[in-house]
Amino acid sequence: MPPVDLTDRIERSTRADRPIRLLAKAVRRRIGPGGLRDLLHGVPLGKPLHPPLANVSLGFWVATAVLDVTRSDPRAARMLLAGGVAGAIPAAVAGITDWSVLHREQQRVGFVHAIANLVALGLYAGSLAFRLAGHDRHGRMLSFAGLGAAGMGGYLGGHLAYRQAAGANHAESVTHLVPLGWHDLCDITDLPDGRPVARRLGYIDLFVLRIGNAVTVLADGCSHLAGPLHQGKLVSEEGTSCVVCPWHGSTFRLSDGAVVHGPATAPQPSFETRIRRDGVLQVRPTQV
Repeated sequence: MPPVDLTDRIERSTRADRPIRLLAKAVRRRIGPGGLRDLLHGVPLGKPLHPPLANVSLGFWVATAVLDVTRSDPRAARMLLAGGVAGAIPAAVAGITDWSVLHREQQRVGFVHAIANLVALGLYAGSLAFRLAGHDRHGRMLSFAGLGAAGMGGYLGGHLAYRQAAGANHAESVTHLVPLGWHDLCDITDLPDGRPVARRLGYIDLFVLRIGNAVTVLADGCSHLAGPLHQGKLVSEEGTSCVVCPWHGSTFRLSDGAVVHGPATAPQPSFETRIRRDGVLQVRPTQV
């Protein structure tokens, strides 16, 4: 069976949905909203934290395999192996935090991805134990098996990132879709006061909020998984007006679309606004 057919079957399979649902709920309850969850999502970095952490461990383990094949330096191999095992722990915590707020098809693939990586971690931990006990041959065998499991986990992780767009920015980059200059959107009197609504500008859905004669406009599709921001809740975070995505709770600053809380890590594209004398609202992408 071609690998892509296997991943498609995993996406469609409902066999593990119950444990997936229970585990995701437990993770969200255990790692609640706040600074720790934002850090694990990668909000301070502006990009997901899990992929670079996972790559560090994978790099250690590939280097271990090179030393094992060449029989170069058993002590260096042990150090690299231990570094990979240690780095896999925070990578797993960040990964499961991201996984807990994905949609179901992504979670199905991510669940198998996590199992493969846990198998790899167990094999590498066993390899380290054998090596420390002086059984280098058995340790090398477990390491090669661990690299195979890690390779499978990496393939599934790539499928998540590149085929299913988990962790990607789902807020459309609007600068290449909107011609330069100001564009008529709607009459200001057509907008309710104090309640966000959706309006369409060409190919783009916009979040529009009017408060008096002040109008805030952002891209409507949440950068996390394209949730409709106009259906979200308006909140105040430390005196700053924000909107919370109704799907997974990503929180964005209304003034410029900046991320206040994850799981989103990419900001919402924002628009400048002005009102013509005849009451027509005009918008253009904010110039960076």
